[in-house]
Amino acid sequence: MPPPPPPPPPPAYGDYVQQQPVQTGAQPGGLGARFVARLVDGILIAIVQGLVVSLLVVRTFMDSGAGFYGADNYAASAVYGVLSALIYVGYFAYMESTRGQTIGKMVMNLHTQGPDGAHPTMEQAVRRNLWGGASVLSIVPFIGGPIGGLLELVAVIVIAVTINGDPVSRQGWHDRFAGGTRVVRTV
Repeated sequence: MPPPPPPPPPPAYGDYVQQQPVQTGAQPGGLGARFVARLVDGILIAIVQGLVVSLLVVRTFMDSGAGFYGADNYAASAVYGVLSALIYVGYFAYMESTRGQTIGKMVMNLHTQGPDGAHPTMEQAVRRNLWGGASVLSIVPFIGGPIGGLLELVAVIVIAVTINGDPVSRQGWHDRFAGGTRVVRTV
């Protein structure tokens, strides 16, 4: 009996190699479902941010009698930006690391997994969602808020393009930055 044929040689540097999906039994979550899940979460976060800001920031500055002029306006903007970043990143990091799902992902039957198939660690979840905390740049007077908003918009576009550009595992750059997290559909 002849020996089995040798394995094929590895691809040359620069050759395209088809990615193989991680076999978890679940299909990757598509761009549309992930977008709707973020939209649901975004609405919930906006409500919480509105309540927190109205209770903490507005109340503090109105009670002081100073209003929203000059330094007080800057201080209110800076506090709002920091609170917004903490609420946004904290919500996603906590929900994904403890449950594997945010409320939006529950609605859309999606689940975030770490590279090992379990829930992402807190560090992975923070890294995965860190881009959403760019509002913290509002602590920089005048230009910080618009720059933070622009950075978040660019991040959303890059995430959408990279998710759509990976037809096998549907991982965005934020998934890769987090060490290989992925979003899968659940039934």
